[in-house]
Amino acid sequence: MRDTRESRLLLVLLVAIAFALITVDIRGGEESPVDGARRAAATVFGPVENSVASAVNPVGNAIAAVRDSGERHNRIAALERENAALKAKLGSDDRNRSRVRELDNLLKKAGAGQYGIKAAEVIAIGAAQGFSWTVTIDAGANDGIKRDMTVINGDGLVGRVTTVGPGTATVLLASDPDFTVGTRLEKSDELGFATGQGDRPLSVQLLNGKAKVKPGDRLVTFGSQADKPFVPGVPVGEVIRVDPSTGNLTRNIFVRPYAGFSKLDIVGVVVQAPRTDPRDTVLPPKPTPEPTVTVTVTPSPTGAPSGAPSGPPEGE
Repeated sequence: MRDTRESRLLLVLLVAIAFALITVDIRGGEESPVDGARRAAATVFGPVENSVASAVNPVGNAIAAVRDSGERHNRIAALERENAALKAKLGSDDRNRSRVRELDNLLKKAGAGQYGIKAAEVIAIGAAQGFSWTVTIDAGANDGIKRDMTVINGDGLVGRVTTVGPGTATVLLASDPDFTVGTRLEKSDELGFATGQGDRPLSVQLLNGKAKVKPGDRLVTFGSQADKPFVPGVPVGEVIRVDPSTGNLTRNIFVRPYAGFSKLDIVGVVVQAPRTDPRDTVLPPKPTPEPTVTVTVTPSPTGAPSGAPSGPPEGE
């Protein structure tokens, strides 16, 4: 379009009309005469605006995300720290609950046998003076611990005290090859000597070569003179294998100990022996076997129709 006098007059006229329409629209408010045209324009151009917005908004969101990335990173890091703290607390609570159960079982064992005990915690495995099966506990002479005292836990016999310091003591475990304890079979009272074999079952030599023993039978400590190093009645373990009788004066059996020597935590040192031998009262109750259901099937006579007599025909 050329810049002529007519074109300039047309431009001025259009501007004047635009201002006039704006004035009328403002004064008319909600009843403006151009409101209908505005709605029509919205109907036509609305979908186009939505399409443009859907294309542009992800870009805007990405820009906002980049702008806020530092703040979000800090929040994520804080949440990760809180999560780690909660996991640590949960693990600590689980350990505390486990130790409470161990202490409760220990106290029940001591109560059943009427043992006076000093509870202690295993703080180290192995002793400085050798490579034997030993643990170190956090109780010593200052706590009334002396050499050759029996050590138990909530499951049964753990070992005996061998070395005592002011605040700690060394316990020789029943699994050590140098460990030997007198045993007595439940009910039959057959006596023997149990010896440690490391991570293998205890080896027990019964004094009676003809003793009747079978897998599942249980043993307790026989006790020592003056109750040192062993008090009587402490559960030792359960028979898992019996060597055939060879007619010798003794008989060998193998016993799975009740105590788990690889996972010791809370133990009790018997500082006061029971007044009387608890015999078998400290052993855990045996599980009650589930009743066996027996079904008896009575076979029906063959060849006879249903409802027909099973006896011989009449006249025979």
